[in-house]
Amino acid sequence: MNRKALIAMSGGVDSSVAAFLTKEKGFECMGVTMKLFHNDDVDVRENTCCSLDDVEDARSVAHKLSMPYFVFNFSDRFKEDVIDKFVDAYENGRTPNPCIDCNRYLKFDKLFSRAKELGYDYVVTGHYARIDYNSENGRYLLKKAVDENKDQSYVLYSMTQEQLSHVMFPLGEISKPQARKIAEENGFVNARKHDSQDICFVVNGKYSDFIENYTGKTFPEGDFVDKNGNLLGRHKGIIRYTVGQRKGLGLALPHPMYVIEIDTENNRVVLGENEDLYSSRVMAKSVNLISVADLYTPMRVKAKVRYRQAEQWATAVQIDEDTLKVEFDEPQRAITKGQSVVLYDGDVVVGGGTIV
Repeated sequence: MNRKALIAMSGGVDSSVAAFLTKEKGFECMGVTMKLFHNDDVDVRENTCCSLDDVEDARSVAHKLSMPYFVFNFSDRFKEDVIDKFVDAYENGRTPNPCIDCNRYLKFDKLFSRAKELGYDYVVTGHYARIDYNSENGRYLLKKAVDENKDQSYVLYSMTQEQLSHVMFPLGEISKPQARKIAEENGFVNARKHDSQDICFVVNGKYSDFIENYTGKTFPEGDFVDKNGNLLGRHKGIIRYTVGQRKGLGLALPHPMYVIEIDTENNRVVLGENEDLYSSRVMAKSVNLISVADLYTPMRVKAKVRYRQAEQWATAVQIDEDTLKVEFDEPQRAITKGQSVVLYDGDVVVGGGTIV
């Protein structure tokens, strides 16, 4: 009996090629696109995923591959676990990564559960990452993609052992140019389609506009202060600023200053020098470990505190079941509450957590 795979199809070239490669391996496949938005919540345009055009592109590829294709409406779950969390983070001075939440709560939770209900053995996505198995400790491993320029293991660190045992990432072993070549050779409508760049529900790149439209709130002006509390000017609402920001402050300052803290309690934005942005210690919550069962014994790792950062040497130790402490060898710039710290042992993801 054929093994069955449910393919998460965004309408982009990567998930389309993932579908093709899975079908080539003899799996019985079904293509699925997740409807993530209520129409009155989000105005979806180009350069994001999940538009109506994306649905039609995914449907076209599924038809070409002779796969059944469906759209599942997960908009309520996406609103609750991704959009509302995104808004809450900015309202409370944190800088979230909604792509991590989408993977955690939608692709590898809601969609994963739906696949099991429908009798499918695997969920397949177009992520650039690899899954392996360590027979010595009986744990599934999440590993970096062969194409390190496209590696997406950082946004997948929250995956559980059960999920890793029933998920496949066919693109983990190939490069992006190879993926496009496969799409072209098979006449996929999206072979030359640009990658989505923006957060899918923020259409103009302005998070503050989205948050005000979504909540119906206006966020009041407040004070810019230095770290000694001296008044430097007025800000236009705390949701417009994030740690490390220098541009767009609207202040005439004698030298460059940077956002070093969002003081939500007093509605203040604290500015400082570049050197004030550096720190060595990270505390994280919502911890998920993959390659090890626990980290109560300190471990030498490489770690990064944002998706595009180069990994840096550090020592990580678990303080309790849901608290991780990471001490970097060298101070890191603009460690930001709400982002994730992800730990690596070579090309293996050890685990990670949300920076608090």
